[in-house]
Formats: sequence, structure tokens, C-alpha cells
Amino acid sequence: MVDPKAETASFLLYKPYGMLSQFTREAPGHITLADVDFHFPKDVYPVGRLDADSEGLLLLTNDKSLNKRLLNPTNKHPRTYWVQVEGIPDEIAIERLRNGVDIHVDGKQHRTLPAEVRPLSAPPELPARVPPIRVRKSIPDSWIEIILIEGKNRQVRRMCAAVGFPVLRLVRVQIGGLGLIDPTLNNMQPGEVRVLNEIFLKLLWQ
Repeated sequence: MVDPKAETASFLLYKPYGMLSQFTREAPGHITLADVDFHFPKDVYPVGRLDADSEGLLLLTNDKSLNKRLLNPTNKHPRTYWVQVEGIPDEIAIERLRNGVDIHVDGKQHRTLPAEVRPLSAPPELPARVPPIRVRKSIPDSWIEIILIEGKNRQVRRMCAAVGFPVLRLVRVQIGGLGLIDPTLNNMQPGEVRVLNEIFLKLLWQ
């Protein structure tokens, strides 16, 4: 039984490339949340995940009610991603991503929900990835912004692959109204942690 007087705590981590979204190490050499230079309370866990080769904002909390609210698909909680893809998607590919595409998740076909998708006119200002991506000189690359209200396993990567544009780099830049693209979190760097006060928590729901 949960102690109603127990304090809740929430944190936002800029997850670096190559880090697992968990505290346990599954194999020697794995980098996990336990390697972050920050002392999290023992009962704090990530809300949702980013795969190891994705970067950006990861929410951690021991607030079970916040966890349920954010993960419940009926709340249609938006998450924004900046995605570097191989090639330059045309309007047909962008429209397909907006309307929903068929992807396979856990061996089953899933039709993605409508999403907000737009090309970015220039590469966004982001910290350099370590290690840097591998680019092919013969194939151009470009950036798009995708806003989802669902979070299937490796969904953004599967969506982009479904329309023929493999992902080179993937960064989650916003969760609700709280993001790297707003002054609230500007200059946040990979590996950095912010403690979320009531003002920040309210931004999650904007």
C-alpha cells in the first residue's frame, strides 16, 4: 500500500545516445540511467522509454498518478521529435505520415494514429551526437518534425521506414508543453537532469 504522505519527485533527463532507458545493466558495457551523474531516489522510474540509439527528453518520476496520466492513450498526450532521415521526403510521404501508416509492433500490424508532421527548413540546433552519425555522400539527408499522441516501440523509426526514409538521428525535444524548443529548458545538454517543480509539471499538460 502506498503511503499517502510519501513525497513525490519528478525529473527530466536529456538522455544521451547509447544509453538504455533503465537502471539495470543487461550486459557488460551497457550504459544505463545508473551512470547519470545524478542521485535519483530509489523509487523513481522512467515514464515511457527512448531506445538506446535515440536521444532527448526522458521523464522519470515516482508519482504513480502522473505516470498513469501520461501513459494513458485516451489523454492523447503529445510528444515532439526531430528526426534526421536519409533522403528528402516529398509531400506524398509527409502526408502518409500525417494520416497514419502500417507498422509492425511485437509481430502485429498497427495503423499509426494521425500525427503532426512537417519538414524543417534547416537542421535544428542540437548538441553534437557522440558518436556522430554516418552519412553517405551520395545520398542527401533532411530533418522533419513529428508530433505523436501514442508511443509504440520504435514507432518513429518504423513510420519513417514505412515511407522509405530511414532514420539517421532521432531526438525527442518536447513532452507536452515542456521542451528543449522552449526557453524553459534551453541549453540543456545530454546527461543533464532537471528537477521538476510545480511550474514545470504544469507545462507537461499544455
